[in-house]
Amino acid sequence: MKARARTPLISPSGALRAGILAASLLLGCSRAESKTEAGGASEDLATLELRYQGNNGTVVPAELADDLGYLAPLRLKFVGSTVSGPASIQAVVTGDTDFGGAFNGAVIKLVLANAQIVSVVGYYGVDAKRWGGFYVLNESPIKSARDLVDKKIAMNTLGAHSEFMVKEFLARGKLTSEEVKQVMLVAIPPVNAEQTLRQRQVDMASLGDIYRDRAIESGGIRPLFSDHELFGEFTAGSYVMTKSFISKHPKAARKLVEAVGRAIEWSRTTPREEVIARMTAIIAKRGRNENASVIKYWKSYGVVGDHGKLTDRDFQLWIDFMIRDGSLKPGQLKARDLYTNALNSFAK
Repeated sequence: MKARARTPLISPSGALRAGILAASLLLGCSRAESKTEAGGASEDLATLELRYQGNNGTVVPAELADDLGYLAPLRLKFVGSTVSGPASIQAVVTGDTDFGGAFNGAVIKLVLANAQIVSVVGYYGVDAKRWGGFYVLNESPIKSARDLVDKKIAMNTLGAHSEFMVKEFLARGKLTSEEVKQVMLVAIPPVNAEQTLRQRQVDMASLGDIYRDRAIESGGIRPLFSDHELFGEFTAGSYVMTKSFISKHPKAARKLVEAVGRAIEWSRTTPREEVIARMTAIIAKRGRNENASVIKYWKSYGVVGDHGKLTDRDFQLWIDFMIRDGSLKPGQLKARDLYTNALNSFAK
């Protein structure tokens, strides 16, 4: 049998490493004269557009905040869709967007590459309602971490949330570094992950909340593990901005952070059916030719902190992991230096 090409499970992944390098090179030449930055010291919020990337078929907290009127007079400007957190925050560094969101481990990696960004508010996480599972077909022989050697795992992007979870699961399974290198990771858009698994193009797939519940409803799959089982409840990802943007536009930055925090609390305290109806309407009226069928499975954003408040633990989990992984030296980075709650007056 012809040997399959293997994608080593290392951190950072080749794709993320290339992105970090590109972001680092572009740090000194970000688009300082963007339309957003034209607001100047006067901070006329009514003239500002905050550029961002969204996700097909879903509603991110900033979009919900905008629809609820919490952002006014600020306006959002959609510049494209992404399924990659690392790519989203790299776009912030290069000046293509004004804010972006990613798994906190990916934020750490970009900061290590000297990116002048800071996390300002949590935007997704893991709780009893919203969690990501790693699924195999019912008839699959895979029962343990060791069974994943020489197998393919589908996930939305490399170097982010799902890769960290797989690596943690393998570490707890006592796999050697050589065995870990034989586990193959494949980047597949979330909307296609279930199909890829059922067609046996991969051996296991990462299925997050709404995609997970749709797949479970169809039957024929079983979980091997989940991020909730590994770490319990935690805020997994945060929105970031550049330090220069915050310095130039402190009122706009605060407005966005507080609006996102309010939207998260609205989604937490509003009946689920009403939240889903609102999200469905948002998708319909923005006219991006997307499929909103998975929105009916939405349950939570999973953010643990009140109004998106960030804590040391949200980052220390991944700092500790990267130290064990060998990609970070002890004392090289402090969790408290990676985020701020200063823009979030609700996070008290």
